[in-house]
Amino acid sequence: MEIPRHWRLQKQRYGLVGEECPHCGAKIFPARDVCPECGGEAKEPFRFSGKGSVYSYTVMNNAPAGFERALPYTIALVKLNEGPTVTAQLTDLGEEKVEIGMPVEMVTRRIKEDGDERGMLVYGYKFRPVMV
Repeated sequence: MEIPRHWRLQKQRYGLVGEECPHCGAKIFPARDVCPECGGEAKEPFRFSGKGSVYSYTVMNNAPAGFERALPYTIALVKLNEGPTVTAQLTDLGEEKVEIGMPVEMVTRRIKEDGDERGMLVYGYKFRPVMV
């Protein structure tokens, strides 16, 4: 990913910031200019709580370039408490078995390395089981 795009997506990736529609109140992630619920203009920033639950998941045993070090890893559809569903890697699982409905919370972690050993490290959101 090019550096300018990385910086444009920083609020979304580090703070789980999307938008709230001022017309119908829908919470939107990722941010977009038009509300998918009512079609109105949606430009009000909204910071999601980062809490949600596993809606579905799969274990990746093959990876695209830049993700090989993390194999195998678990990717999940996470239904956020505020409504939207996001795709994210699960982390900090240890011996814990992933289950549908499992409560998770957002954390910021390294996503990948862009380029060689001197390339940019890309950080972003992942989800882990809720710590009790």
